[in-house]
Amino acid sequence: MSIHSIGPVPTQGLTRREALRIAVAASLGMGAAGVLPALAATAPLKGNLKHSVARWTFPQQSVAQLCQTVKGIGFAAIDLVGPEDWPTLKAHGVYSSMCNGAELGLTKGFAGRQFHDPLVERYTRHIDLVADAGYRNLICFSGNRNGMDPQEGMAHAEAGLKRILGHAEKRGVVLVMELLNSRVDHPDYLCDHSAWGVELCQRLGSDHFGLLYDIYHMQIMEGDIIATIGRHHAHFKHYHTAGVPGRHEIGDQQELQYPAICRAIRDTGFDGYLAQEFIPTAPDPIGSLREAIRLCDV
Repeated sequence: MSIHSIGPVPTQGLTRREALRIAVAASLGMGAAGVLPALAATAPLKGNLKHSVARWTFPQQSVAQLCQTVKGIGFAAIDLVGPEDWPTLKAHGVYSSMCNGAELGLTKGFAGRQFHDPLVERYTRHIDLVADAGYRNLICFSGNRNGMDPQEGMAHAEAGLKRILGHAEKRGVVLVMELLNSRVDHPDYLCDHSAWGVELCQRLGSDHFGLLYDIYHMQIMEGDIIATIGRHHAHFKHYHTAGVPGRHEIGDQQELQYPAICRAIRDTGFDGYLAQEFIPTAPDPIGSLREAIRLCDV
């Protein structure tokens, strides 16, 4: 390839120094290759989706370090952080996009009537903590079937959630129940299909209750991800990502096409958070996170 076959490189929006670097590279026959990737690493995100990352997937970093990491990539939210770490997030200007700490665990949730009293006590207190901190989303779980018919479990969940939903509405907090797979990771979990969760949303009939649509988990249980988002997005308050199979990076070595999925989410007008919840396996986990954000930044 000759120097003259290299087309003009757009420099709009670049600093004078960056434009000069590209021009010099082009004059040396390098084109923009080797220059633009470095600039892209620090380019601002498009802003069509709000990005986050699950705190538990980066245990090698302290909360303070993870705050610095996400700010360096270009977003400012972390999922699944409890009250003890909120001061650290606030000190770094990072938002708690999905609060936790009220739950008894994944297996002891609102479908179990025997857990209602402690759950109501814990969630009532936690709703106040979330609201007072200026946050909005608080995670909750159905818990396991434990031999129950799904409709019986739904009736229990509806009754238990109604005991705290009014308080959540008054305080401006949204209770978000996560959809999890019961086939691989969470045997016997009840809220394992979007249809069950959507019916619970319809029964409760409140904008302050909705679903955490975990794309990884629902691909395992039912697939049809983009169509499901199109049908039921009004009930999806939050999204999680991970690669299938394995729950690892979301690149081209797994079966989901995250750019297409994220475009579908964007096109619904979604204004909540999309949180990365994959378990990194690459030697550079922060590089994996950066690449995941790039793929989802549609």
